[in-house]
Amino acid sequence: MKKLLTILAFVALIFTVTACQNNNRAAAGSNQHTKKEAKYYCTMHPSIISDKPGTCPKCGMKLVERDSVNKK
Repeated sequence: MKKLLTILAFVALIFTVTACQNNNRAAAGSNQHTKKEAKYYCTMHPSIISDKPGTCPKCGMKLVERDSVNKK
C-alpha cells in the first residue's frame, strides 16, 4: 500500500510539472504576437502627438516618447 501511494504521488508530481511547463510556453508565445506602438509628443505643446519620432510643427523641438501602448 505504501508503494502504491508513492507511485501515485510521483505520477501526480510529473503531471503537475508538465502542466506548468505548457502554461509557461503558451504565455511566452502569446507575448510574441503583441507589438508595441509608441506615441511621441512635444514637451512644450502636449497636444501635438505623433506615431513616429520627429519635430514639433509649432516650435521645432524634438518629440519625446510617451508610455508605450501594446497593440496586437
